[in-house]
Amino acid sequence: MLGNMSENTEKSSSEPPIGSSVNEDNERDRPDGEVLNLPSFVAGSGTLDRLVDTARDYARAAASDNTLKAYTKDWAHFTRWCRMKGAEPLPPSPEMIGLYLADLASGSGPSPALSVSTIDRRLSGLAWACAQRGFTLDRKNRHIATVLAGIRRKHARPPVQKEAIQADDILAMVATLPFDLRGLRDRAILLLGYAGGLRRSEIVSLDVHKDDTPDSGGWIEIFEKGALLTLNAKTGWREVEIGRGSKDQTCPVHTLEQWLHFAKIDFGPVFVGTSRDGKRATETRLNDKHVARLIKRTVLDAGIRADLPEKDRLALFSGHSLRAGLASSAEVDERYVQKHLGHTSAEMTRRYQRRRDRFRVNLTKAAGL
Repeated sequence: MLGNMSENTEKSSSEPPIGSSVNEDNERDRPDGEVLNLPSFVAGSGTLDRLVDTARDYARAAASDNTLKAYTKDWAHFTRWCRMKGAEPLPPSPEMIGLYLADLASGSGPSPALSVSTIDRRLSGLAWACAQRGFTLDRKNRHIATVLAGIRRKHARPPVQKEAIQADDILAMVATLPFDLRGLRDRAILLLGYAGGLRRSEIVSLDVHKDDTPDSGGWIEIFEKGALLTLNAKTGWREVEIGRGSKDQTCPVHTLEQWLHFAKIDFGPVFVGTSRDGKRATETRLNDKHVARLIKRTVLDAGIRADLPEKDRLALFSGHSLRAGLASSAEVDERYVQKHLGHTSAEMTRRYQRRRDRFRVNLTKAAGL
Protein backbone atom coordinates (compact mmCIF):
# COMPACT_ATOMS: atom_id res chain seq x y z
CA MET A 1 0.00 0.00 0.00
CA LEU A 2 2.92 2.29 0.61
CA GLY A 3 4.22 1.77 -2.91
CA ASN A 4 2.13 4.71 -4.14
CA MET A 5 3.52 7.04 -1.48
CA SER A 6 6.97 7.45 -2.96
CA GLU A 7 8.07 10.94 -3.89
CA ASN A 8 6.22 12.28 -6.89
CA THR A 9 8.69 13.39 -9.51
CA GLU A 10 6.37 13.33 -12.47
CA LYS A 11 4.14 16.18 -13.59
CA SER A 12 0.46 15.59 -13.10
CA SER A 13 -1.59 15.11 -16.21
CA SER A 14 -2.97 18.36 -17.53
CA GLU A 15 -6.52 19.19 -16.50
CA PRO A 16 -8.97 20.54 -19.06
CA PRO A 17 -9.67 24.24 -18.56
CA ILE A 18 -12.70 25.19 -16.58
CA GLY A 19 -15.87 24.83 -18.53
CA SER A 20 -14.32 23.04 -21.50
CA SER A 21 -16.60 20.64 -23.32
CA VAL A 22 -16.79 18.67 -26.52
CA ASN A 23 -17.87 21.73 -28.51
CA GLU A 24 -14.73 23.85 -28.48
CA ASP A 25 -16.16 26.24 -31.09
CA ASN A 26 -18.93 27.40 -28.79
CA GLU A 27 -17.77 30.50 -26.96
CA ARG A 28 -20.01 29.69 -24.00
CA ASP A 29 -18.00 26.52 -23.39
CA ARG A 30 -14.60 28.17 -23.39
CA PRO A 31 -12.64 28.38 -20.12
CA ASP A 32 -12.98 31.39 -17.88
CA GLY A 33 -10.75 34.19 -19.05
CA GLU A 34 -10.92 32.98 -22.67
CA VAL A 35 -14.37 34.56 -23.06
CA LEU A 36 -12.98 37.96 -22.14
CA ASN A 37 -12.87 39.86 -25.40
CA LEU A 38 -13.19 43.41 -26.63
CA PRO A 39 -16.73 44.62 -27.29
CA SER A 40 -17.74 44.23 -30.93
CA PHE A 41 -17.99 48.01 -31.38
CA VAL A 42 -14.38 48.63 -30.22
CA ALA A 43 -11.55 48.37 -32.71
CA GLY A 44 -8.60 46.30 -31.55
CA SER A 45 -5.11 47.65 -31.08
CA GLY A 46 -1.80 46.41 -29.71
CA THR A 47 -2.40 48.09 -26.36
CA LEU A 48 -5.97 46.85 -25.97
CA ASP A 49 -5.03 43.32 -27.03
CA ARG A 50 -2.35 43.22 -24.36
CA LEU A 51 -4.88 44.44 -21.78
CA VAL A 52 -7.23 41.65 -22.83
CA ASP A 53 -4.46 39.12 -22.21
CA THR A 54 -3.75 40.71 -18.83
CA ALA A 55 -7.44 40.62 -17.88
CA ARG A 56 -7.59 36.95 -18.84
CA ASP A 57 -4.62 36.20 -16.59
CA TYR A 58 -6.33 37.95 -13.67
CA ALA A 59 -9.57 36.06 -14.36
CA ARG A 60 -7.70 32.75 -14.16
CA ALA A 61 -6.17 33.86 -10.85
CA ALA A 62 -9.58 34.58 -9.30
CA ALA A 63 -9.50 31.20 -7.55
CA SER A 64 -6.80 28.75 -6.52
CA ASP A 65 -5.63 26.04 -8.90
CA ASN A 66 -7.21 23.33 -6.74
CA THR A 67 -10.54 25.17 -6.70
CA LEU A 68 -10.47 25.65 -10.47
CA LYS A 69 -9.66 21.98 -11.01
CA ALA A 70 -12.61 21.00 -8.81
CA TYR A 71 -14.94 23.41 -10.64
CA THR A 72 -13.66 22.08 -13.96
CA LYS A 73 -14.64 18.54 -13.00
CA ASP A 74 -17.97 19.73 -11.60
CA TRP A 75 -18.92 21.50 -14.82
CA ALA A 76 -17.74 18.63 -17.02
CA HIS A 77 -19.82 16.17 -14.99
CA PHE A 78 -22.92 18.37 -15.19
CA THR A 79 -22.65 18.96 -18.95
CA ARG A 80 -22.17 15.24 -19.53
CA TRP A 81 -25.22 14.49 -17.34
CA CYS A 82 -27.34 17.05 -19.22
CA ARG A 83 -26.50 15.63 -22.62
CA MET A 84 -27.25 12.11 -21.43
CA LYS A 85 -30.69 13.40 -20.45
CA GLY A 86 -31.16 15.15 -23.79
CA ALA A 87 -30.83 18.66 -22.36
CA GLU A 88 -28.40 21.55 -22.83
CA PRO A 89 -26.41 22.86 -19.85
CA LEU A 90 -26.79 26.49 -20.90
CA PRO A 91 -28.69 28.62 -20.22
CA PRO A 92 -28.93 27.14 -16.70
CA SER A 93 -32.34 25.62 -15.97
CA PRO A 94 -33.28 25.61 -12.25
CA GLU A 95 -35.54 22.62 -12.87
CA MET A 96 -32.74 20.56 -14.45
CA ILE A 97 -30.27 21.57 -11.75
CA GLY A 98 -32.77 20.49 -9.09
CA LEU A 99 -33.08 17.10 -10.80
CA TYR A 100 -29.28 16.88 -11.05
CA LEU A 101 -28.89 17.48 -7.31
CA ALA A 102 -31.51 14.84 -6.58
CA ASP A 103 -29.64 12.39 -8.81
CA LEU A 104 -26.37 13.08 -6.96
CA ALA A 105 -28.01 12.53 -3.57
CA SER A 106 -29.91 9.38 -4.50
CA GLY A 107 -26.96 7.65 -6.15
CA SER A 108 -29.05 6.29 -8.97
CA GLY A 109 -27.21 4.25 -11.57
CA PRO A 110 -23.61 3.11 -11.16
CA SER A 111 -22.49 6.24 -9.27
CA PRO A 112 -22.66 6.19 -5.46
CA ALA A 113 -24.61 8.82 -3.56
CA LEU A 114 -22.57 11.90 -2.73
CA SER A 115 -22.31 13.58 0.65
CA VAL A 116 -24.16 16.82 1.33
CA SER A 117 -20.92 18.81 1.44
CA THR A 118 -19.84 17.44 -1.94
CA ILE A 119 -23.22 18.25 -3.48
CA ASP A 120 -23.03 21.77 -2.09
CA ARG A 121 -19.54 22.13 -3.59
CA ARG A 122 -20.83 20.84 -6.93
CA LEU A 123 -23.50 23.54 -6.90
CA SER A 124 -20.89 26.21 -6.18
CA GLY A 125 -18.87 24.92 -9.13
CA LEU A 126 -21.90 25.18 -11.41
CA ALA A 127 -22.64 28.73 -10.24
CA TRP A 128 -19.02 29.72 -10.93
CA ALA A 129 -18.99 28.12 -14.37
CA CYS A 130 -22.28 29.75 -15.37
CA ALA A 131 -21.04 33.16 -14.22
CA GLN A 132 -17.93 32.82 -16.37
CA ARG A 133 -20.20 32.36 -19.38
CA GLY A 134 -22.42 35.34 -18.71
CA PHE A 135 -25.29 33.50 -17.03
CA THR A 136 -26.68 33.70 -13.51
CA LEU A 137 -27.54 30.61 -11.48
CA ASP A 138 -30.03 31.57 -8.77
CA ARG A 139 -29.40 29.23 -5.83
CA LYS A 140 -32.51 30.66 -4.11
CA ASN A 141 -34.80 29.48 -6.89
CA ARG A 142 -37.40 27.12 -5.39
CA HIS A 143 -36.47 24.29 -7.75
CA ILE A 144 -32.92 24.37 -6.37
CA ALA A 145 -33.30 25.64 -2.81
CA THR A 146 -36.10 23.29 -1.74
CA VAL A 147 -34.41 20.21 -3.21
CA LEU A 148 -31.11 21.12 -1.53
CA ALA A 149 -32.88 21.78 1.79
CA GLY A 150 -34.50 18.36 1.60
CA ILE A 151 -31.18 16.71 0.80
CA ARG A 152 -29.58 18.38 3.81
CA ARG A 153 -32.44 17.40 6.11
CA LYS A 154 -32.47 13.78 4.99
CA HIS A 155 -28.80 13.04 4.37
CA ALA A 156 -26.75 15.49 6.46
CA ARG A 157 -24.20 13.83 8.73
CA PRO A 158 -21.70 15.19 11.25
CA PRO A 159 -18.46 16.24 9.51
CA VAL A 160 -15.78 13.57 9.32
CA GLN A 161 -12.65 15.08 10.81
CA LYS A 162 -9.11 13.89 10.37
CA GLU A 163 -7.18 12.74 13.41
CA ALA A 164 -5.00 15.34 15.08
CA ILE A 165 -1.27 14.66 15.28
CA GLN A 166 -0.17 15.29 18.87
CA ALA A 167 3.24 16.47 20.03
CA ASP A 168 4.46 12.96 20.90
CA ASP A 169 3.20 11.73 17.54
CA ILE A 170 5.14 14.27 15.49
CA LEU A 171 8.33 13.44 17.41
CA ALA A 172 7.84 9.75 16.70
CA MET A 173 7.15 10.48 13.03
CA VAL A 174 10.31 12.51 12.43
CA ALA A 175 12.32 9.85 14.24
CA THR A 176 11.45 7.37 11.48
CA LEU A 177 13.08 9.45 8.75
CA PRO A 178 16.58 8.66 7.41
CA PHE A 179 19.54 10.96 7.95
CA ASP A 180 20.16 11.82 4.32
CA LEU A 181 19.21 15.00 2.45
CA ARG A 182 15.72 13.72 1.69
CA GLY A 183 15.15 12.83 5.32
CA LEU A 184 16.33 16.29 6.39
CA ARG A 185 13.89 17.90 3.98
CA ASP A 186 10.98 15.78 5.17
CA ARG A 187 11.81 16.57 8.81
CA ALA A 188 11.66 20.27 7.98
CA ILE A 189 8.30 19.79 6.22
CA LEU A 190 6.73 17.96 9.17
CA LEU A 191 8.11 20.22 11.90
CA LEU A 192 7.46 23.47 10.04
CA GLY A 193 3.98 22.36 9.01
CA TYR A 194 3.15 21.33 12.57
CA ALA A 195 4.60 24.37 14.36
CA GLY A 196 3.09 26.74 11.80
CA GLY A 197 -0.27 25.00 11.59
CA LEU A 198 0.16 25.16 7.83
CA ARG A 199 -1.92 23.71 5.05
CA ARG A 200 0.01 21.36 2.79
CA SER A 201 -0.37 23.81 -0.13
CA GLU A 202 1.12 26.56 2.04
CA ILE A 203 4.15 24.43 2.89
CA VAL A 204 5.14 23.60 -0.67
CA SER A 205 4.36 27.07 -2.06
CA LEU A 206 6.99 28.79 0.12
CA ASP A 207 9.93 30.53 -1.55
CA VAL A 208 13.19 31.62 0.04
CA HIS A 209 12.60 35.30 -0.77
CA LYS A 210 9.72 37.49 -1.86
CA ASP A 211 8.92 37.28 -5.60
CA ASP A 212 11.47 34.53 -6.30
CA THR A 213 9.07 32.66 -8.58
CA PRO A 214 5.75 33.48 -10.30
CA ASP A 215 3.93 30.63 -8.52
CA SER A 216 5.12 31.60 -5.04
CA GLY A 217 2.61 31.42 -2.21
CA GLY A 218 4.81 33.20 0.32
CA TRP A 219 8.35 33.52 1.62
CA ILE A 220 10.39 33.07 4.80
CA GLU A 221 12.58 35.33 6.92
CA ILE A 222 14.82 33.75 9.55
CA PHE A 223 15.74 35.69 12.68
CA GLU A 224 17.60 34.93 15.88
CA LYS A 225 14.42 34.02 17.76
CA GLY A 226 12.60 32.24 14.99
CA ALA A 227 11.21 32.39 11.46
CA LEU A 228 8.55 34.67 10.00
CA LEU A 229 6.43 33.22 7.20
CA THR A 230 4.47 35.58 4.99
CA LEU A 231 1.73 33.55 3.29
CA ASN A 232 -0.76 34.25 0.54
CA ALA A 233 -3.21 31.86 2.12
CA LYS A 234 -6.78 30.75 1.55
CA THR A 235 -8.18 33.69 3.52
CA GLY A 236 -5.67 36.28 2.25
CA TRP A 237 -2.21 37.40 3.25
CA ARG A 238 -1.10 36.58 6.78
CA GLU A 239 2.10 36.33 8.81
CA VAL A 240 2.98 33.25 10.83
CA GLU A 241 5.62 33.43 13.56
CA ILE A 242 7.44 30.18 14.31
CA GLY A 243 9.67 30.44 17.35
CA ARG A 244 12.74 28.30 17.91
CA GLY A 245 12.26 25.08 19.87
CA SER A 246 13.86 23.93 23.10
CA LYS A 247 16.40 21.69 21.30
CA ASP A 248 17.88 21.57 17.81
CA GLN A 249 16.73 18.01 17.07
CA THR A 250 13.06 19.04 17.12
CA CYS A 251 13.33 22.75 16.34
CA PRO A 252 11.51 23.54 13.07
CA VAL A 253 13.59 26.65 12.42
CA HIS A 254 16.91 24.89 12.97
CA THR A 255 15.84 21.95 10.81
CA LEU A 256 14.77 24.38 8.07
CA GLU A 257 18.15 26.13 8.23
CA GLN A 258 19.93 22.79 7.97
CA TRP A 259 17.88 21.78 4.94
CA LEU A 260 18.53 25.07 3.12
CA HIS A 261 22.25 24.86 3.94
CA PHE A 262 22.93 21.27 2.90
CA ALA A 263 20.58 21.44 -0.10
CA LYS A 264 22.36 24.66 -1.17
CA ILE A 265 19.08 26.48 -1.64
CA ASP A 266 19.33 30.26 -1.58
CA PHE A 267 16.72 31.15 -4.20
CA GLY A 268 13.36 29.87 -5.42
CA PRO A 269 11.19 27.16 -3.85
CA VAL A 270 12.07 26.10 -0.32
CA PHE A 271 10.96 22.50 -0.66
CA VAL A 272 12.06 20.75 -3.82
CA GLY A 273 12.63 17.21 -5.00
CA THR A 274 15.87 15.29 -4.59
CA SER A 275 17.91 13.00 -6.79
CA ARG A 276 17.25 9.26 -6.68
CA ASP A 277 20.11 8.69 -4.26
CA GLY A 278 18.78 11.42 -1.98
CA LYS A 279 22.06 13.34 -2.01
CA ARG A 280 21.26 16.29 -4.30
CA ALA A 281 18.38 18.77 -4.42
CA THR A 282 16.68 19.47 -7.73
CA GLU A 283 15.01 22.70 -8.81
CA THR A 284 11.50 21.25 -9.04
CA ARG A 285 8.99 22.41 -6.42
CA LEU A 286 7.31 19.58 -4.52
CA ASN A 287 3.66 18.83 -5.13
CA ASP A 288 1.36 19.27 -2.12
CA LYS A 289 0.44 15.59 -2.40
CA HIS A 290 3.96 14.79 -1.20
CA VAL A 291 3.04 16.24 2.21
CA ALA A 292 -0.04 14.00 2.49
CA ARG A 293 1.94 10.91 1.48
CA LEU A 294 4.72 11.81 3.90
CA ILE A 295 2.29 12.12 6.80
CA LYS A 296 0.60 8.81 6.06
CA ARG A 297 3.89 6.97 5.60
CA THR A 298 5.47 8.25 8.81
CA VAL A 299 2.26 7.63 10.77
CA LEU A 300 2.48 3.96 9.79
CA ASP A 301 6.23 3.74 10.41
CA ALA A 302 5.87 5.34 13.84
CA GLY A 303 3.12 2.92 14.88
CA ILE A 304 0.58 5.65 15.61
CA ARG A 305 -2.91 4.23 16.26
CA ALA A 306 -1.53 0.72 15.90
CA ASP A 307 -4.78 -0.55 17.40
CA LEU A 308 -6.45 -0.01 14.03
CA PRO A 309 -6.01 -1.83 10.72
CA GLU A 310 -3.60 -0.18 8.29
CA LYS A 311 -6.38 0.94 5.94
CA ASP A 312 -8.22 2.74 8.75
CA ARG A 313 -5.02 4.39 9.98
CA LEU A 314 -4.27 5.74 6.52
CA ALA A 315 -7.80 7.15 6.26
CA LEU A 316 -7.54 8.87 9.64
CA PHE A 317 -4.60 11.13 8.84
CA SER A 318 -4.02 13.76 6.16
CA GLY A 319 -2.34 17.11 5.64
CA HIS A 320 -4.95 18.76 7.88
CA SER A 321 -3.79 16.57 10.76
CA LEU A 322 -0.87 18.97 11.23
CA ARG A 323 -3.17 22.01 11.68
CA ALA A 324 -5.52 20.07 13.94
CA GLY A 325 -2.56 18.82 15.96
CA LEU A 326 -1.23 22.30 16.67
CA ALA A 327 -4.70 23.59 17.58
CA SER A 328 -5.26 20.65 19.92
CA SER A 329 -1.82 20.60 21.55
CA ALA A 330 -0.91 24.27 22.04
CA GLU A 331 -1.81 25.14 25.63
CA VAL A 332 -2.20 28.88 25.04
CA ASP A 333 -5.07 31.33 24.83
CA GLU A 334 -7.45 30.42 22.03
CA ARG A 335 -7.03 33.87 20.47
CA TYR A 336 -3.39 33.17 19.69
CA VAL A 337 -4.23 29.85 18.05
CA GLN A 338 -6.94 31.53 15.97
CA LYS A 339 -4.52 34.20 14.75
CA HIS A 340 -1.80 31.63 14.07
CA LEU A 341 -4.08 29.48 11.92
CA GLY A 342 -5.55 32.49 10.13
CA HIS A 343 -9.13 31.74 11.14
CA THR A 344 -11.71 34.53 10.97
CA SER A 345 -13.74 33.15 13.88
CA ALA A 346 -13.14 31.35 17.13
CA GLU A 347 -15.76 28.79 16.13
CA MET A 348 -13.63 27.67 13.19
CA THR A 349 -10.61 27.29 15.49
CA ARG A 350 -12.64 25.13 17.89
CA ARG A 351 -13.44 22.74 15.04
CA TYR A 352 -9.72 21.99 14.86
CA GLN A 353 -9.37 21.36 18.59
CA ARG A 354 -9.96 17.62 18.76
CA ARG A 355 -11.35 16.81 22.21
CA ARG A 356 -9.11 19.40 23.87
CA ASP A 357 -11.92 21.43 25.48
CA ARG A 358 -14.35 18.68 26.34
CA PHE A 359 -15.70 19.17 29.88
CA ARG A 360 -13.05 21.78 30.69
CA VAL A 361 -15.94 24.13 31.44
CA ASN A 362 -18.59 22.25 33.46
CA LEU A 363 -21.84 24.19 33.15
CA THR A 364 -23.68 21.50 35.11
CA LYS A 365 -21.73 22.27 38.27
CA ALA A 366 -21.78 25.99 37.50
CA ALA A 367 -25.56 25.82 37.40
CA GLY A 368 -25.62 24.31 40.91
CA LEU A 369 -26.24 20.66 40.06
